[in-house]
Amino acid sequence: MVKFAWLCSHESYQPEELVEQAVLAEQAGFDTVLGSDHFHPWVDDTSAAGFVWSWLGTVAARTERVELGTSVTCPLFHYHPGVVAQASATVQRLSGGRLLLGVGSGEAINETPLGWEFPGYGERMGRMREALEIIRRLHGGEKLDFAGDYYTTTTAKLYSPPTSPVPTLLAAGGPKSAAFAGAHADGLITSVKNPQDTITKVIEPFRAAAAERGNANPRILATRWTVLAGDDDEAWRALGPMRGLRAPGRLEVADPAVLRERADAMDRGEVLGSYTVVPDADALVEAYRPLVEQIDAEWVSIQVASNDPVGTIKLIGENVLPRLRELAA
Repeated sequence: MVKFAWLCSHESYQPEELVEQAVLAEQAGFDTVLGSDHFHPWVDDTSAAGFVWSWLGTVAARTERVELGTSVTCPLFHYHPGVVAQASATVQRLSGGRLLLGVGSGEAINETPLGWEFPGYGERMGRMREALEIIRRLHGGEKLDFAGDYYTTTTAKLYSPPTSPVPTLLAAGGPKSAAFAGAHADGLITSVKNPQDTITKVIEPFRAAAAERGNANPRILATRWTVLAGDDDEAWRALGPMRGLRAPGRLEVADPAVLRERADAMDRGEVLGSYTVVPDADALVEAYRPLVEQIDAEWVSIQVASNDPVGTIKLIGENVLPRLRELAA
């Protein structure tokens, strides 16, 4: 059975609002609630940037059934991987084993404001290889002495370890990162725009690497951003906090003011063209149908920008999730 996730965007809403979104998502029938994790948001005018690990603890206490997860946290720079291991183990215990850990290689908005340089792909993947090993071994109960190229631990041990395994999923958008995920993580997080392209360029390399590693049942979380709006003006307002995500240089720029300026200098049609803009529940079903029917994912993350998130969650619960579940049956 496909599980359906709701993404709580920490770049768009303050954490107290997102707690209520998470509670409502459980009531609406979602199986999983995910939280994004950034130190800085994508723009500086209509934005937020709460600390996802505090938020997850609160959501764990306010919910009973839904899985909880990060989509995604970066365990490479401003978080030492040992701290991510500790944080995720704590949330796993507080939630009764409901946590999945989604990780990614980060952006400058996370790292540069706190004094880190944001290096190239090769170093980030070298760090990720070590980080995933440290997290896995600490979750497994080791007292860990580790001396890598990037990280060191000395008799590091989790004295509040997870009570059951924490699935670790790595975000990837191309064949190299997807193969890395298959070789080093339990699963894959990937954003789907063209399903066949994603299958060919991401999922097939991921599955091949996982099989070579001996993982016969690798886990996939497929995501897609949509915008629920009746026209372009409404869609632009809904995308306000996220518009810097499409700005040039988004991985390297640390200042949300710069990303805002660059995004606002772009043609609005170019920015909106990067998203699937839909007017109603029927169109939402069609937007996520390919992820359900073609991707063969364990989770489908419904990521919707709108001007009424509470109404959107209720709409999806009543008119979208039942129909998507029928497609998945």
